[in-house]
Amino acid sequence: MASREAPQDYASHRRLNPLHHFVATPLLLAWLVYALAGLARDPSVETGFQVVLGLGLVALAVSSRLMALTVQDRVIRLEMLIRLRGVLPPELADRVGELPRRHLIALRFAADVELPVLVRRALEGELASGDAIKREIRTWQPDHLRA
Repeated sequence: MASREAPQDYASHRRLNPLHHFVATPLLLAWLVYALAGLARDPSVETGFQVVLGLGLVALAVSSRLMALTVQDRVIRLEMLIRLRGVLPPELADRVGELPRRHLIALRFAADVELPVLVRRALEGELASGDAIKREIRTWQPDHLRA
């Protein structure tokens, strides 16, 4: 069954979570600005507490997003370690543990046939960042299940 998701490539692979990025976080930031204006207008324990509450809510939104992304990165790392051990020649498969997490996360977008060359170049330091790896991918494998 073909995916109905839009194709991905380097230019279109980033994902925004609409509820987080366009609803919750802007509303909480607006509350914080409102609370800060209230504190400036009428400094009191109550308006000070409103600022503290606003800071706490913004921190909660940011930390919840970071926790989701951290879990996602751990799953991608595990998935890629398994995938690479299956598609790489033995001399490269033995070295996948040397790849930084960011490299593994970027490599997930590459087709299996591209992985040996990209991994070798990353291990040799030629591709020093996840972004550099993603720019070199020719056959993009979409990831529509991101947090």
